[in-house]
Amino acid sequence: MDKFAKTNPAWALVIALVVVAFLWLVLAPWPTELEAAIGRKRVFLNALLGGITLGALYFLVASGFTLIFGLLRIVNLAHGSLFLLGGYIGYEVTNYTGSWFLAFPIVFVAVGLVGLAMQRFIFAYMEGEELRQTLVSIGLSVVLADVMLWYWGGQSYTTLAPGFLRGPMELPLISSINTTSGEAIFIRYPSVRIWILIAAIVIGVAMWLVLNRTSLGMLIRAGVDDREMLAASGVRIQLVFLAVFVFGAGLAGMAGVVGGTFQSLSPGEDTRFLLASLVVVIVGGMGSIVGAAIGALVIGIAEQMGLVYAPTYSVVFTFLIMAAVLAFRPQGFLGAGR
Repeated sequence: MDKFAKTNPAWALVIALVVVAFLWLVLAPWPTELEAAIGRKRVFLNALLGGITLGALYFLVASGFTLIFGLLRIVNLAHGSLFLLGGYIGYEVTNYTGSWFLAFPIVFVAVGLVGLAMQRFIFAYMEGEELRQTLVSIGLSVVLADVMLWYWGGQSYTTLAPGFLRGPMELPLISSINTTSGEAIFIRYPSVRIWILIAAIVIGVAMWLVLNRTSLGMLIRAGVDDREMLAASGVRIQLVFLAVFVFGAGLAGMAGVVGGTFQSLSPGEDTRFLLASLVVVIVGGMGSIVGAAIGALVIGIAEQMGLVYAPTYSVVFTFLIMAAVLAFRPQGFLGAGR
């Protein structure tokens, strides 16, 4: 940051002013004139928190996609189907066992095995052939969507969170001031969404540590840069890449459990979250966990703010951000130029 501030003082000043203004909007009570101009602060905070927690869900889906697409260079457009499949399996496990937490390891293993079959028996024979991978993965997504539609039907499903995660929790954010007593009124927000946000942060930090601070992460990054040299040194790089693909698929399945709890599951959600993953990876940068987190946060907030303040044009904002990134920084915020 010091280097950026020294080389780009004007931009550093603009960013600092924007950050200060944003913190004031979030933390300080709003004057009556501001609420009259853009609406109540409670609406703004709910939209902001909704965008952040939606970004956490997008990150859980896109982080697996950025590992597979960014590190392995496998164009898996069936990733959204793995998300929806995981959500459906999580719904069934929760209903059958009564345990929401048990659904996560079961879904991770089940969807990971589907990813194992896809990589071992399909994508392994198409290394470096992006067009074939794209066409085959589209076919797989159509097949999986039809199978899920046949088995689960066209209705919506919602996975119930455990009792202690239901209901709202009070956050240390002032939504308004009581005009009679002068006391601050704090925002209340669904507990389950806050814990999903915390879980996404923990998973993101763990993935970053594995990729950047462990020998396994070193092998993965070395294999991406020069797999022939790494294979010549005796490392079974195909097994390493297979493990990464399985982990990314399992993570997409667990995100489906979160998505079924966060919102609902229905046919078409696979396409929606695949598109969201593509946008997040484009904005954040391929192969970057931190970039995926930033991209997911930007897209989630833009989507929710658009729904509240400009519902007619809310869909446009996401693609405007993507177009701007492609125009001025094609590799994404934290992607490496190639």
